[in-house]
Amino acid sequence: MRLDDYRTSSNVEEGRGGGGFGGFGGGGGLGLLLSLVGSRFGIGGIAVVLIGAWLLGMFGGGGQRAVSPAQQDPKTAAQVCSGSPERRFSCQVLASTEDTWGRLFQQSGARYTPTTLHFYSQSGQSGCGAAQSAMGPFYCPNDQRVYLDTDFYRELAQRFGAAGDFAQAYVIAHEVGHHVQELQGTLQKSHDFQARASEAQGNAMQVRVELQADCYAGVWAAQNRDRLEQGDVEEGMRAAHQIGDDVLQQAGQGRVVPESFTHGSAEQRMTWLRRGLQTGDPAQCDTFSGAI
Repeated sequence: MRLDDYRTSSNVEEGRGGGGFGGFGGGGGLGLLLSLVGSRFGIGGIAVVLIGAWLLGMFGGGGQRAVSPAQQDPKTAAQVCSGSPERRFSCQVLASTEDTWGRLFQQSGARYTPTTLHFYSQSGQSGCGAAQSAMGPFYCPNDQRVYLDTDFYRELAQRFGAAGDFAQAYVIAHEVGHHVQELQGTLQKSHDFQARASEAQGNAMQVRVELQADCYAGVWAAQNRDRLEQGDVEEGMRAAHQIGDDVLQQAGQGRVVPESFTHGSAEQRMTWLRRGLQTGDPAQCDTFSGAI
């Protein structure tokens, strides 16, 4: 993807590296709580990370989301973006999403408020609790930030066989898609539904949330088709396939449990990413009506 000449976003920050954070639990019979609205990119499909502060903010009483400000180094956005080639590219992708969604929101008579991309290394703190690189990239609705350890790009290529700059761009565009959902009120509605639903119903709702974010990532790419290079679409499809719940479950536990899906199957993820790419229209990303 040709973004070498693109500006870098000013909506970025860097967190100080921290020590280990506890309080994590995995899969099993935790029911609805496994379907967290502020989701990871999809790598957590096998071992779901539960964050204490997140549960208090998203599922606790009072109806108000608590925000825990992230620790930050006193660096300018330009300094943060120049930290590595991976960071620079991420900042350029973010800037492109800002321009794209800004136009799309304006066309519908609304105003787009950008998310902030928070870089961290190994571990950090988010408005949804602890952040660790093992979680993969995620969006936190509490503070409307995307959290990313760029070492994930290496894991995406080496562990999941999804290399390429467009695969990396897809990661960010998917999380920005969740931010779009937050601005549209979709995340709050899904949270309200999950709060009163069964575990299976909650998981099914979360899948629809994730697939819409995939479609929104495709919309962003379609709106920037002039910057796509040969092989980019294939890179994106490969990444979407490799992070499908069925592929991850088969690799991790040797069996597939569809009722436990929280991000969608490989085929579903590819289908909705492709729809966004083909239409470039966010109105075509309604994953909440009909079959998916």
